[in-house]
Amino acid sequence: MPFPRALARLNKAGLNRVTKHTAPLTPGMGVVIHRGRSSGREYQTPVSVFKTADGFTFVLTYGPGSDWVQNVLSAGGCELRTRRRTIKLVSPRLVHDESRRDIRPLERQVLRVLGVADFLSLKTAPGPE
Repeated sequence: MPFPRALARLNKAGLNRVTKHTAPLTPGMGVVIHRGRSSGREYQTPVSVFKTADGFTFVLTYGPGSDWVQNVLSAGGCELRTRRRTIKLVSPRLVHDESRRDIRPLERQVLRVLGVADFLSLKTAPGPE
């Protein structure tokens, strides 16, 4: 069960404004850069993120219905700012995984306790040839 939407609204109004500056430097965190589906406005959303063999997996603590998730799905990708670099990501795919197999063991346990089992998986876009 994802976190309550009221908490998401509180984070969006306050905490995200601070963490979007620290998240790209924090291990296991990053900032998703995406565009609004209707407005076209650029947004920056702090996220928990894990490297995979071909890209990254984002933890959907507020569920797959979050605005930023819908924006990324609609656009077919986004950018991720993490570890002092910006990476273009494509081919978004929603994943519901009760086993949380792509997550490191410690975080897997925390997510299990929190009841979070939804993820957004994206592939790293091919670089220029």
